[in-house]
Amino acid sequence: MRKLFFTLLFFFFTGSMLVAQSSENSFTLMEAITYAYSNNYNIKIANENIADADAQIIERRAAGIPTLNGIIDFQHFLRVPISVLPEQFEVFAIDPVTGMLPPDYSNQAAFVLRNSLNAGLNLNALIFDGSYFTALKAAKAFKEYVGQELATQERSVRDQVVAAYLPTLIVDENLKILQKNIINLEGMLNETKATYEAGFVEQLDVDRLELSLANLRTEVDNLSRQKDLALNYLKFTMGYPVNEPLSVADNLENLLQFATDEDLTAPVSYMNRPEYRVAQTGMKLNELNIQVNKDGYLPSVTGFANYQYGYQGNSLFGKDGFWVPTSAVGLRVNVPIFDGWNKKAKIEQAKIRMEIDRKRILLLEQSIELEVANARTEYLTAMERTQSQEKNLALAQKIFDTTQIKYRSGVGSSLEVTQAEQGLYQTQQNFIQARYELLVAKQKLDTVLGK
Repeated sequence: MRKLFFTLLFFFFTGSMLVAQSSENSFTLMEAITYAYSNNYNIKIANENIADADAQIIERRAAGIPTLNGIIDFQHFLRVPISVLPEQFEVFAIDPVTGMLPPDYSNQAAFVLRNSLNAGLNLNALIFDGSYFTALKAAKAFKEYVGQELATQERSVRDQVVAAYLPTLIVDENLKILQKNIINLEGMLNETKATYEAGFVEQLDVDRLELSLANLRTEVDNLSRQKDLALNYLKFTMGYPVNEPLSVADNLENLLQFATDEDLTAPVSYMNRPEYRVAQTGMKLNELNIQVNKDGYLPSVTGFANYQYGYQGNSLFGKDGFWVPTSAVGLRVNVPIFDGWNKKAKIEQAKIRMEIDRKRILLLEQSIELEVANARTEYLTAMERTQSQEKNLALAQKIFDTTQIKYRSGVGSSLEVTQAEQGLYQTQQNFIQARYELLVAKQKLDTVLGK
């Protein structure tokens, strides 16, 4: 009894692990997109750009924060520099009694001591700079720019994942239908063989069905390999390990949604498109660039303060040395006068770039209008094709069922069954393809509308 308990416990935990593993490797479309947002390298690079923009804001802000530096300066003369005194200094050295220069008099003298040590603090503070706050605004606008680039990159990755995910679904749908058709054909083949053994049909009828069955099985093998290729590409777009198993949890029926009247008739909103917002922020950056260069014509004022405590002496910290404290405060005003028209040229360049960006935005607006118009037309076309193929499928199924009834009743031929069967298979594929194209058209419509 105890052995049976542990055996059941083992199978319970093993089954739980298998279910968990299967669930972990199976993705719905939204789960695949979410996974790609965290693992796709293009999005990781875009996130690094945002971190870099944050660092640039800190760098720009630091220019206006007072800085404090500590300084230690030590100097030891291996040979003390000597200066030659002018002849006028001889007057001060003449002995007043003899009226002569002392015997040990020399016109060479040292005005520095062998050792000097200075330690101090320097404080610098920006008091006024017209370009400081504009540059800080530009750094924040740049962060907004790279943030919008991240949104653009996420939209691009989302479209790539959708484009890679949907083909796996159409392969699955085709495989399901083929498996169903194989089961039906195997049943008909068994009936035909029995009828042949009874002498009511020819060997040719059996051969035709066996050939059809072999073709279906070959098609299943081909589709299985195509699914492997589609899953590998899906793994790549998601940033998923290629060697790890992965399966799709959605199907065409679950994902198929129809466009609303607003999707098909409402005016286009450009700001819903992330690339349009990027272009608008680029214009803002150019405006700030112009302002930064204009601010460069304004004077800048900085303040400073320093305190030093210095030692001078021939011996290091000897009795012949002395300590001297010094301190100072002041202002430094920098007034731009002439820079060879450097800032003027930069302003003109920024204005030209801004005008180019303005024209690009107008071109982008026209492009968006065209994309939306085409996407709406493609969706309506796909919808009509799907409805038509659905009617064709019902008709093909009716023809196939009628042909089977006639064949089993002995009033139809196997050739008619084969032709009806091939017509049904083709119509089934056409219907699946039409639904797939409708789903792709809806996804494209959502993309161009910025949804």
